[in-house]
Amino acid sequence: MARDTRAAAHKRAREKAQQERQKQKQQRRLEAREKKGSGDASGEDPDIAGIQPGPQPRPEWLDDAETDEPDTEASETPQ
Repeated sequence: MARDTRAAAHKRAREKAQQERQKQKQQRRLEAREKKGSGDASGEDPDIAGIQPGPQPRPEWLDDAETDEPDTEASETPQ
């Protein structure tokens, strides 16, 4: 009885292609891991860098806004 060599050849080709895809996937994982690890070395979130726990000082732009506006309560006259 003769064996179908085409089926065996196709199977080997599929297995080889699968191994190649696995290698590429592993390589992408390693690159992503290196890229993720190469970010900020301090490990501090840049959005909250420099913020201390507890009450925060008043921003300068709020202080400037209050001094520029005239006091409306004192300038109003009762009718």
